[in-house]
Amino acid sequence: MKLSQKEAVFASEVVTRFELYNSLFLTLPFYRVKHTGTLLPFFTSHCEESVRQNIAPSEIIESFFGQYEQYVQAADRFDLLFRFIQYIERQVVLFDAIEDSAFNKTHSPEESGSLIALLQQSSTNSSTKAKLRQKLQDFSLRLVLTAHPTQFYPGRVLAIITDLTEAIKSNNINEIHLLLQQLGKTPFFNKSKPTPVNEAASLAWFLENVFYHVVSNLQKEIENEFEGPIFNAHQLIELGFWPGGDRDGNPNVTTQSTKEVSELLREILFRCYYRDFRSLRRRITFRGVEDYMNRLQDLFYQNSFVKAGEPKNQKDEIIENLEAVKDVLLKVHDGLFTDRIDDLVHKVRLFGCYFASLDIRQDSRVLRKAHQEGRVHLKNLLPDNYDSLSEEEKLALINFEEADIPAEGYEDLSTDTFSTIRLMKRMQSAGGEKASHRFIISNCQQASDILQLINMFLWSGWKKEELTVDFVPLFETVQDLKAAGTVMERLYSNPFYKEHLKNRDDKQVIMLGFSDSTKDGGYLMANWSIYKAKVELTALARKYGIQLAFFDGRGGPPARGGGKTHRFYATMGKEIANDQIQLTIQGQTISSQYGSFDTAHFNIEQMINAGVLSSYDENDKNTLSSKQKDLLASMADTSHKAFVSLREDPLFLKYLEEHSPLKLLSQINISSRPVKRNSGGELKLEDLRAISFVTAWTQLKQNIPGFYGVGSTLKKAKEDGIWDEVKELYESSGQFKTMMDNCIMSMSKADFRVTAYLESDPIFGAFWTRLKNEYDLTRRLMLELTGTTVLMEQYPVERRSIALREKIILPLVIIQHYALQQLESKNNDEETINVLNKLIIRTVYGIVNAGRNVA
Repeated sequence: MKLSQKEAVFASEVVTRFELYNSLFLTLPFYRVKHTGTLLPFFTSHCEESVRQNIAPSEIIESFFGQYEQYVQAADRFDLLFRFIQYIERQVVLFDAIEDSAFNKTHSPEESGSLIALLQQSSTNSSTKAKLRQKLQDFSLRLVLTAHPTQFYPGRVLAIITDLTEAIKSNNINEIHLLLQQLGKTPFFNKSKPTPVNEAASLAWFLENVFYHVVSNLQKEIENEFEGPIFNAHQLIELGFWPGGDRDGNPNVTTQSTKEVSELLREILFRCYYRDFRSLRRRITFRGVEDYMNRLQDLFYQNSFVKAGEPKNQKDEIIENLEAVKDVLLKVHDGLFTDRIDDLVHKVRLFGCYFASLDIRQDSRVLRKAHQEGRVHLKNLLPDNYDSLSEEEKLALINFEEADIPAEGYEDLSTDTFSTIRLMKRMQSAGGEKASHRFIISNCQQASDILQLINMFLWSGWKKEELTVDFVPLFETVQDLKAAGTVMERLYSNPFYKEHLKNRDDKQVIMLGFSDSTKDGGYLMANWSIYKAKVELTALARKYGIQLAFFDGRGGPPARGGGKTHRFYATMGKEIANDQIQLTIQGQTISSQYGSFDTAHFNIEQMINAGVLSSYDENDKNTLSSKQKDLLASMADTSHKAFVSLREDPLFLKYLEEHSPLKLLSQINISSRPVKRNSGGELKLEDLRAISFVTAWTQLKQNIPGFYGVGSTLKKAKEDGIWDEVKELYESSGQFKTMMDNCIMSMSKADFRVTAYLESDPIFGAFWTRLKNEYDLTRRLMLELTGTTVLMEQYPVERRSIALREKIILPLVIIQHYALQQLESKNNDEETINVLNKLIIRTVYGIVNAGRNVA
């Protein structure tokens, strides 16, 4: 489908429908304030015109209310602004549903980047088909759902979106009308902060309603192309889960919440099985299967609705009974409905009794403290001065004795560590090894961080030969990425760890975090540091005969590693291990890319295709040459210097605190996780979570982490006479092109007109101008680099989608910055301050939710 055709489809299927249904939505009389829906279009137009004139948000709001005599009192004005927010939040949902309903029309399955196209090509060529089969047998995709707080619609809203999408697909006006009314009366946010278990329940909606169906269907579709199972040794698609297991900097995650989430995942999975089984039982009404069917009924029901004290892994028993039913059907009843038995067996093989693997994550500093406290129970195991020794001395002394020390009686976090290590064993007993088999060490800085954690497992009842756990170091900052090779070589050289890896099929997973490296070194340096680390770590793993898998902590927006993710993986080159793709999906990425069957099917298919395509690169065109690497390193260094210089500006954090909702993010009830790691102390940049950092810049409509320093880099390339080399790199390197295109996407969501009033601010004027100048410079040189006239010209449908979303939420941005400006007044009483804070908090939801198109 040509781009012009795709644009025409988008205009008719999305733009026109949104205008139609939005007009219907705006006439619904939801609230006690009359005519809210009538006034909103006028308010939106007023905001658009005023922003074009660089008028300050406070003046925009004041001049709007000046047109209406009935809004003289502050209380009435605030009330209307809250009503506008409620309407706009729902407009975003309506737009989401309309885009999702048109997904299969705006995304052709035959277009390049589609696994279906690859399968069709191979069907007529036996050697290509054999090669593809071999690649798929070696390849796996692991999607890990995380609880990072960038967007969570409650389950009740997700259900409405799903139903609304289906109603729009079939043009069922009556149903759409009813659902819009339901949407208008359904609350969008929680009145209190969610617990980790609440977060897990929210994310489990996607497991139950999307992934349960898509993962099974997609794997089956691929197997059908090869006329038989090709995934006997492994799963093509695996699911991971962080809510309830990720305790890094989140004191609300405890051993108890981890246990409850594990039980929740099991219950939800068995309810999925039970629904399928009830449908199956309506068809299989024959003699000879009664005992097997009754046992299955009991298994599915009990695990769905009755809490067991010590649940067991019953996967094999379920499959045995289903296969026994199938055997009777084949022998006695002409094979009727065996396809339905096969479908349920297929799902049980995929999801077992656990649904998604619950990863455990903790910070290395916490683990070091726990190791220190645990040693108290093991006399003479290590010298008293062990903690002050050098890394080399520690590695020489660490031994791997088994013991059975208490799980409790330490400081809270140490008790949690030892209790969770024991819980992992119980979770494996209940759901099989995959229920919980990975412990991720964030802020991993040395090999002893991993080996000491292994110590703690062996002190907690685990046996050396039965240590069915993968220890995953997480390297995040630019400095940690530089040291990663040294850390891993020490591990690969350690006799015990080498033996442990041998027991784990010589497979090592390494997690690389994008967000913190962006906050630490800026966009280009983060990308380059991760690329460079991957090349070094891959070479090291190959040297020691280790099968390496990278687990990428990639968030929603490009500043957190999101964007054109499948293109990122398709252009790795031969120097980077890419047999497995593992990545986090979080925030708006979950609902935008995996929120419906169609979108999830398409995006998972593209990710699998990306992994397969990288191995088809016979000419190795995606591997960077030494000259290209030198060029990228030089550019990253220039960008890094520009970003660090900005970070070191004394106004940097103060600007974020005063002109973004940063200080109020902790009051937003979408996450159990604190905004910063040192939650009790003063705000410091190093403690600030990367997600809060990026979110603050997103709310400002400046997106600094996604581009700052890139313009300065391109300018220096021109001055140094190497512009043609940079342009050639963009045209020849898929990796570099993806970096730049993602940067452009980030810039396309920036709008400095909203904060233009700060240009004359006596304190922040020069700082704002510095940000704006870098944006203008980057934009100008990016257009020259890409040979385009507007940002994202190469992606016209996405560009239009972003523009429409930005138009919908512009009033929210204006209301937020109006409230931030009003807070600067010294005359506000406590009640007014509370209302202004609430206005700011409420606008954050809609602004974030609208930014879903990050792929």
